[in-house]
Amino acid sequence: MAPVEDNYRQDYHIYYEEKVDQFNTNRDASAVSAGTCGYSRTNSLTSTSTATNEDSASADGSPLLGHPIQSSASKGRASLSRKMSMRLRSGNLDDRYDDPEADSLELQKLEMMKEKFAKLLLGEDMSGSGKGVCTAVAISNAITNLYATAFGQLYRLEPLKFGKRLMWKREMECLLSVCDYIVDFVPSWQELPDGRKQEVMTSHLRSDVRMNLPALQKLDNMLLGILDSFGNTEFWYVDQGSLPSDADNFGQMTPRQDEKWWLPTPRVPPRGLSDKSRKHLLQKRDSASQILKAAVANNSSILAEMEVPESYMETLPKTGKATLGETLYKHITSPEHFYPEDVLDCLDLSTEYNALDIADKVEASIYVWTRKGVLAHSKSSWDLVTADGGKMDMLTDRAKSLLLCLKQRCPGLSQTSLDTAKIQYNKDVGQAVLESYSRVLEGLAYNVVSLIDDVLRADEVAKESTATKLFKTIPSESPRIFEVRLGNSPQDSLA
Repeated sequence: MAPVEDNYRQDYHIYYEEKVDQFNTNRDASAVSAGTCGYSRTNSLTSTSTATNEDSASADGSPLLGHPIQSSASKGRASLSRKMSMRLRSGNLDDRYDDPEADSLELQKLEMMKEKFAKLLLGEDMSGSGKGVCTAVAISNAITNLYATAFGQLYRLEPLKFGKRLMWKREMECLLSVCDYIVDFVPSWQELPDGRKQEVMTSHLRSDVRMNLPALQKLDNMLLGILDSFGNTEFWYVDQGSLPSDADNFGQMTPRQDEKWWLPTPRVPPRGLSDKSRKHLLQKRDSASQILKAAVANNSSILAEMEVPESYMETLPKTGKATLGETLYKHITSPEHFYPEDVLDCLDLSTEYNALDIADKVEASIYVWTRKGVLAHSKSSWDLVTADGGKMDMLTDRAKSLLLCLKQRCPGLSQTSLDTAKIQYNKDVGQAVLESYSRVLEGLAYNVVSLIDDVLRADEVAKESTATKLFKTIPSESPRIFEVRLGNSPQDSLA
């Protein structure tokens, strides 16, 4: 047995040295193969199995499978080959994934997500004393803050940055996942193995979540698609105060006249945009406008379904005149024909503050008159019911029509006091998610439409400037040439 053991040890050392040499020479080739196919079989594993089969025979070609020492040697070599191949593959994977900067970034993202969800579960009360807001308000605030982080710096028509887009999709998916558990139990029939049917209760997504959430997600993807379509454009942006002296040679610039003076200004070529680019802008503007209308309608319907908080009803005055003021009250209660557009023409809507103040007053008067109408209908006297109840219903309808026209004339109007109170005191998580989601999509669509309008306005200014310069280059002493360019014949000019 001693010669056999010596031969085995010698073969083992020779085999080990061959494997080490093969490992060092094929490291790069194995790394390429592992990088191409993550967990593919390596060259060392294939060569090892071949060598094991070759070594399982003796020098004269006779197999030694029955010998116990030869069997243990084969097992040892196979085990060694498996260890080396695993070490090689783990080394290649470490080369691909063991990046300290990437690991640090992933840990930062994980800690940030843990912090956000901790605040969400605590109701934004970090003391842990249970004095935070309810879950519905916390989710609504989280969606609003996420929108401000992702789209707060959207001042240009360009694709959203990859990091912000990834953050928006990832965190919105987490926040919207709560809707998967907002269900209603409905009766259904279940067939038993013996053929009988038994009535059971099954869970389905709540109707408002089932209908509105997929539509909002589709609007979200459409808005991101509109932004992605502006990757290569003929127009560009210049910050305020950086207008070069040769602006006429490189494009037109229309300075902003509104209060948002810090926003970048779009610039177009000297002769304006091409027909293809302008057509693309108009098409995307129509799409964004339709999305804006859909988001506004969705948000309005959800807010209308929310309960009016008692705290808001307690703050309302007793009469509609005290709510509206004398001037607005006369316009609504006039015995003549009521036209809401004419009433708005008589009001001061020059600033958003004035428009929002009028909207608050009109909306408050609706609930004041609605409450009076309910009290009038609860009286026992039929004459009082027909007199007071009919008048209150008429005034309520007029106030509603006036509020609707006001919102149509001022589409970017902020939330009214009633809307803010509903959101603040809402406790329905499903309504909170749908309302906040539709509200942020409404704001994004409105910003996209405004940015497109800025570019179209700059294009019109550029084309008007080009036409003016062309008109000035025509000599004043040659009216006949001017008439011919206009398409008039000399005979017509003489006549």
